[in-house]
Amino acid sequence: MNDLRTPLSVANELRPVVLQLNRHLRRELAPLDVTAGQAALLHAIRTNPGIGVRTLADQEGVSPPRVTAALDRLESMGLVRRARSGSDRRRVELQVTDEGRRVLRSARSRRTAWLAARLARLTPADLDAIASAVPALRRLLTDRA
Repeated sequence: MNDLRTPLSVANELRPVVLQLNRHLRRELAPLDVTAGQAALLHAIRTNPGIGVRTLADQEGVSPPRVTAALDRLESMGLVRRARSGSDRRRVELQVTDEGRRVLRSARSRRTAWLAARLARLTPADLDAIASAVPALRRLLTDRA
């Protein structure tokens, strides 16, 4: 392995690992009959109760028609409820149902269990290295460059 670390060399090593981890974590959702995108929408709605469709679309970086189609499916599954705003009857507010909260808890539990089982196989030094990298990885997601 090259001792000279550059952003490009680290990106080339990290990208396939992150993609493969993401693929494995998405597979944990299959028994719950939700996609990763649907789970992300559920999480966003649970985090922002009463959020509107347009705001949700902007937040998730997708078009309002695409969000509406996903919400139609989530609503038909009983995971999301739409309600007219009490203050503006033109606005539709979104809420996660009890069943939607159950699915989110299951998704989190399944994904955490999968990841914890793999982390348990690592050496203490490897586990410490990954734990030490988490804050920097988090900054990758929060820094807006």
